[in-house]
Amino acid sequence: MASLFDPPADQPRPGAPLAERLRPRTLSEYVGQQHLIGPEGVLRRYLSAGRIPSLILWGPPGVGKTTLAHLMASELKLPFVALSAINAGVKDVRDVIQQAKSRRGTLLFIDEIHRFSKSQQDALLGAVEQGIVTLIGATTENPSFEVIPAILSRAQVYVLEGLSKDDLTGLVDRALATDEALRRRPVQVGSYDALLRISGGDARKLLNLLEIVVESAPADPSTGTVTVTDELVQQLAQQNLARYDKGGEMHYDVISAFIKSIRGSDPNAALYYLAVMLEGGEDPKFIARRLLILASEDVGNANPNALLLAQSTFQAVTVIGMPESDIILGQCVVYLATSPKSNASYLAIREARALVKQQGVQPVPLQLRNAPTKLMKQLGYGTEYHYSHDGAGNFVYQEFMPDALSGRRFYTPGANATEAKMQERLRAWWGEKYGY
Repeated sequence: MASLFDPPADQPRPGAPLAERLRPRTLSEYVGQQHLIGPEGVLRRYLSAGRIPSLILWGPPGVGKTTLAHLMASELKLPFVALSAINAGVKDVRDVIQQAKSRRGTLLFIDEIHRFSKSQQDALLGAVEQGIVTLIGATTENPSFEVIPAILSRAQVYVLEGLSKDDLTGLVDRALATDEALRRRPVQVGSYDALLRISGGDARKLLNLLEIVVESAPADPSTGTVTVTDELVQQLAQQNLARYDKGGEMHYDVISAFIKSIRGSDPNAALYYLAVMLEGGEDPKFIARRLLILASEDVGNANPNALLLAQSTFQAVTVIGMPESDIILGQCVVYLATSPKSNASYLAIREARALVKQQGVQPVPLQLRNAPTKLMKQLGYGTEYHYSHDGAGNFVYQEFMPDALSGRRFYTPGANATEAKMQERLRAWWGEKYGY
């Protein structure tokens, strides 16, 4: 835990890895997140006013959450303390709050706040409410799931975006031009592709991989130059970055392979990646949440029971925890991987939302509008509506779409037995209206 009176460090510690040596010392050196810290960015406006609210920084690994917290503290010249949710307990939180009572404007940074238990977050709540500390939390997980509502209601959530290709290649060029250790060897980058692909948008991983390559690669005997090629990067990365790191290094690669294996109906590959995550100490609730999403997105109405099993899996994992949850997760993974697949509902809601964003909200037809007052009834609200249960088979043919969208279809049933029956019902009800 950093001292309450420590400002963010201006210089990296001796022997620090490249990512730490290149950590920006001012906001002008910070790469990316211009929607937050650019001239019109909301955080820039707060800093210009000399204060920031309690906030949660949410984004993938290596996009600058921790760095941004340090830079904001430096900009405001306020007392600063940092805790890591991995090794800080309730006592640490209370000690910081007690010290902060004698210092105005303390910024409390909590890295990986999603790993804080409810009791740890509860210990923070009063100090945040009373303004004893201004909380800055950093998380790679959706705060809606991992941060208690009481803190969420008192903190702004800001999403940090992945770094662009130009941002990442610029970091490589800057490292080679400015870092004292790297400048000792002439380096030529023949291709950035493998560096960017393996690092997956994680600036910290990118820079540390670059350092491994430059330090390990043989130099040209005649010129002394190290040439960075895709083949060289791939070879050295396999030797040095093979370990699963739940904190970010392979986290997104493995969960991506896991989801794609289930989507691709390969239970064996899916079980392998599940084992990799569990052996690496991944939070089983994180895995169960992803299975919940997949059950709807990729299995959908081809097997509606998939969502029920995924929900039961999440509840069971939450109650039981590890190590026994591996059995439950394994059962769910095999079930989802071997289920028929359909993304028809996923595509339908995406198309509908895209249309609303593009065209705005169309007027609701008069016959569907609520009519709680006499005036609304006089205006015709609800008068032409037919109660579906009064019709044969609980169906009455009528218009539900706004006039401008009459006949517009969003849902196209998938090619599987369950949705084939749904398509038959839709065709019997609507005839040619929606083209079923």
